[in-house]
Amino acid sequence: MALASAAHAQTTAATAAAETIVVTAGRTPQPLSSVLADVSVLDRTAIERSGAVGVAELLARLPGIEFARNGGPGTATTVFIRGSETRHAALYIDGMRVDAQGTGGALWEQVPLEQIERIEVLRGPAAAVYGSDAVGGVVQLFTRRGSGPPRATASAGVGSHDTARVQAGLSGSADAFDYSLSASHGRSEGFSARTPAVANPDDDGWRRSAAQARAGWQLTPAHRVDASLLASRLRAQVDVFDPVADELAFHSLHTASLAWQGRWSADTTSRLQAGRTKSTYESQPFFFRTETTLTDATLQHEQRLGGHVLTGTLERREDELLNPATAFDPELAGRRRQHGVAFGWRTDLGDHGVQLHARHDDDSEFGGHATGSVAWGWRFLPQWRVSASAATSFRVPTLYQRFSAFGNPALVPETGRNVELALRWAASESLDLALTAWRNTVSRLINFGPPGPCADPFGCYENVGRARLQGATLSGRAPLGGFALRGSFDWHDPRNLDTDTVLARRARRLATFGADGQWAGFALGAEVQAAGARFEDAANRQRMGGYALLNLSVGRALMPGLVLEGRIDNALDKAYELTQTFQTAGRTAQLTLRWVQP
Repeated sequence: MALASAAHAQTTAATAAAETIVVTAGRTPQPLSSVLADVSVLDRTAIERSGAVGVAELLARLPGIEFARNGGPGTATTVFIRGSETRHAALYIDGMRVDAQGTGGALWEQVPLEQIERIEVLRGPAAAVYGSDAVGGVVQLFTRRGSGPPRATASAGVGSHDTARVQAGLSGSADAFDYSLSASHGRSEGFSARTPAVANPDDDGWRRSAAQARAGWQLTPAHRVDASLLASRLRAQVDVFDPVADELAFHSLHTASLAWQGRWSADTTSRLQAGRTKSTYESQPFFFRTETTLTDATLQHEQRLGGHVLTGTLERREDELLNPATAFDPELAGRRRQHGVAFGWRTDLGDHGVQLHARHDDDSEFGGHATGSVAWGWRFLPQWRVSASAATSFRVPTLYQRFSAFGNPALVPETGRNVELALRWAASESLDLALTAWRNTVSRLINFGPPGPCADPFGCYENVGRARLQGATLSGRAPLGGFALRGSFDWHDPRNLDTDTVLARRARRLATFGADGQWAGFALGAEVQAAGARFEDAANRQRMGGYALLNLSVGRALMPGLVLEGRIDNALDKAYELTQTFQTAGRTAQLTLRWVQP
């Protein structure tokens, strides 16, 4: 509070910047200041400044989020939003859902961060807006979009472990047409993923190639068509099962969508979007392959009536799983369909804001399921707002969890109930402080259990009791002496209520602090990431120690449009684990040259 108050004097005379607009909170554009949910936004500048190789490690620098990984980039990655399971974080790319019908949730290592222009993160359940899966939160990624005269971009970087990355792109607009094209390639020799006493000591490298295309056509002043394509291929060495064999993982991710938007009047807008995403994973020499295809069509209508905004949504989603190693008949059990209808209402009544959402989903296997959310905010002083919300959520079991060799056809959907309370002080978009507390109770949680429900002697999936995810986050931003400061501290208690144990691989304390600014012609940055102790196992017998990492960055413009950037991550070379018996990289350095056509 003292830091924010000291910085306030520096901003009172400044011109207010254009307010940030987000779409993830309600699937329609909305000023960030009026959103009653817990939302974070990262633009392309922040993505580049982070130096992150993957989406998961970038998200972990935001409040309330942590991740686990089996070694380096390219290996199996899980993301925990407020302590929830990784399958409870719904991922969207340009409005299209990305999921894997294996154990559930997106395969985060597949996503090429170089092609992403903007990230919006919604913490907390959003099933009343998005349907099944959004139990812990929603992450929405937007690829690059062109505007203005043709502009070329390029970057090349090298780093530790013989890492090299290149990227090139072209974007712009002409009359009613805009476009964006980009491609990237990265490779690294990596480091040994396992501790020396456990497995193959060879270095585990990765190779990724990706491309993106996006085009828009303003048919008339009121009607617009957009098309988006994204493709990524990843080959990674992993050490999981065998202490000698060189195990390989092959990933591919493809997304495609076509959207039309019509603005019938200043107060009436309709949007229709249809598309498909395909996520494929294959391992060698121990063969395993899953291929998930999601086909989605969404029709959304927005109507403004004075100070009221009403939305209606119709959605049809088809999930398909191809898994040759399992015994189920894909014609009978490899597909499912969901139909959803949703309604939303938001308004400002003087100093009070209200947002309501309700949705009903009909699943081809589980029938109907209704979810809802209500949020209220009160601006009791010009810069102070208190808000409260409640929401329900659900996630249907994946096709693999029900019908594979380890499947249990008797599984039922997981359900969640969340309550939330927040207090925020905001003088501007760059000067604010927020305290948010929540409790999310998830029932009929799906875990991998002992044999019995299925024929496999190794084990089977089962619904097991309840988990309570509760905690609080203190976060803030402030300008000070030419630098932008940011920080957050999280108290988490993600707990299995049946066994009274902390959920595996989740810390009860998280903290981040960062500073970025200009000095003597240099762009300087420093960041501290810290996490408390975690447990590898559900019984809380295998403890992993906490850690704190220091990351440093520096950049300088060599000439107009050309910037040289250097970065050191884990500058103090802290040894730590995100997954037990799997190593992390230690101190790493990278040097990147970026060019943007002036």
